[in-house]
Amino acid sequence: MWHSVPLTLFWFTYMASLGIYFPYFSLYLRENAGLSGTQLGLVLAVPPLIGMIAQPFWGQVADRSGARSRVLALLSLGTAAGYLTLGYARDFDTILLATVALSITGTALFPMMISVTLAVLRDAGRHAFGRVRAWGTAGFFILVVAFPWILSRYRFRYGLDAGTPEVSQPGLEVMFPVTAALVFAAALIAFFLPQHGGVGVRAARGDWRELLRNTGFLRFLFFALVAHFLLHGPMWFFPLFVRSRGGDLDMIRGMWILMLLVEIPLVLSTGSGLKRLGPRGLLTVGVLVGGLRWLLSALITDHHLLFAVQALHGVTVVGLNLGRPLYLDTVAPEKLRSTAQGILSMVSLGIAGISSNTAAGWLVDQGGTDLLYLICGIGSLILAVLGGWILPAPHHRADASLA
Repeated sequence: MWHSVPLTLFWFTYMASLGIYFPYFSLYLRENAGLSGTQLGLVLAVPPLIGMIAQPFWGQVADRSGARSRVLALLSLGTAAGYLTLGYARDFDTILLATVALSITGTALFPMMISVTLAVLRDAGRHAFGRVRAWGTAGFFILVVAFPWILSRYRFRYGLDAGTPEVSQPGLEVMFPVTAALVFAAALIAFFLPQHGGVGVRAARGDWRELLRNTGFLRFLFFALVAHFLLHGPMWFFPLFVRSRGGDLDMIRGMWILMLLVEIPLVLSTGSGLKRLGPRGLLTVGVLVGGLRWLLSALITDHHLLFAVQALHGVTVVGLNLGRPLYLDTVAPEKLRSTAQGILSMVSLGIAGISSNTAAGWLVDQGGTDLLYLICGIGSLILAVLGGWILPAPHHRADASLA
């Protein structure tokens, strides 16, 4: 359908921006900006803290107005400005303030993307979301591969050297203007997204209270809270883990390339995975494999085996990033799905993200990334075993064919 074209382009462009920012941001903060492990944890805790307010707020704005696509465009413009501002911050205080500014819109952008995507594709069948999401992964992959070239051109232009023991990758600040440009392009694409149908459904004032009486939704929130506490922080510290094993930027990039090459076909096969496991099964498998990945990473020192273990990342992404919104769509009413996505993000990326990032920074200072990965790996395996009991079986709904 024609409306899936701008939707696919939006996912491709926005996720491409994360292909520069996400793999290297914590490395930039640690080495280029010179933050301590605790300071790093505090900076990474800011987005989920701000998101606890921003995500349900923007979700309510979208549900009450029915203008979800326009809200998505507005959030994208604000996020682009935030990345550009962050690029000018050089010390802990200004980085912290710039991260606050970025988080006001940036934390709400991804849950709004999911809400708009599921609304646009509500009649397209179980395979549609995976196909669109796969283009996002492709965009992420392309920028992961291209970033070393971008970095080398930036170094050459400004005469930066090849690095020191303290700063292995000078010039990483180039990630901010490039990321901002890509998010701005995504904002322009968002203006071409549909405005009617499921995207335009409105909720009445006070309808959000229905979610507080929904036991299936509340149990899902608890599962997401614990899962993200165990899996969120370790992912942000992944570049530091690779460095602790003697790796460099090329090794980080190589691992990301492997992870994405595994992820793309798994995302495309979401339809068959849903048929066999359902959204609840995808969630528990994602947590199980994520825990196994962190546990094995903590125990293995051989670089070749570490590369192989990172292939498990693709299964975790499919399980959590696809299973989570699809499961939510089976327990939340259509008129409140933007609000429900916002509350879910507030809990999983907000409450869990704050505690996870802060605890991860403290654990890294106490015993390094190995201790962090060991604890989170064991905890995730326990949660996966209990997942079938915590999560109720999703109900089949007339407006939720993905159940």
